[in-house]
Amino acid sequence: MKKQGAGDGVAIVKKYANRRLYNTETSSYITLEHLAAMTRAGRDFKVVDAKTEEDITHNILTQIIMEEESRGETMLPVDFLRQLIAMYGGSMHSVVPGYLAASLDSLRRNQDQLRSVVEGAWAGSPFAELAQRNMAMFEAATAAFKPPVARAAGASAKDQEIAALKAELLRLQAKVDKLAGPSGAA
Repeated sequence: MKKQGAGDGVAIVKKYANRRLYNTETSSYITLEHLAAMTRAGRDFKVVDAKTEEDITHNILTQIIMEEESRGETMLPVDFLRQLIAMYGGSMHSVVPGYLAASLDSLRRNQDQLRSVVEGAWAGSPFAELAQRNMAMFEAATAAFKPPVARAAGASAKDQEIAALKAELLRLQAKVDKLAGPSGAA
């Protein structure tokens, strides 16, 4: 799987009636996990219904979030979900998406400042190590929301190497899926 560069377009993924996802770029069947990895790697894609050509990217991304949430380490608190549901259909419905996007952007931009404040507040206390672990978990959670450019600029060499290995693994999986053909892919 190649990383998205300046000249790369949006990868088109077709979803068939049997719920299988087909990456037209790699000519292979993929899973929601592949799409989640592509998202984390900064690769842009569009999912379309194979029959109607309707853009269903939003639905697929929502499905990925639901699967991530069901794995036990939830990021979306119940109160947040209830408030979000309550806003559907109301007068704020059209404002919420922009507000959430701006809030997450602000969170990403202020991450370093927040880290230094938290570390400074706990420095020298018995809870300093716990605060550092909590900040590490917070950074891991917010890393998923970093745009590819910001992620690459702030990533360590180890992070970049891990991302490259994941991308290579996805590329190799796509080759295996292609060799297996439509009847042998999952």
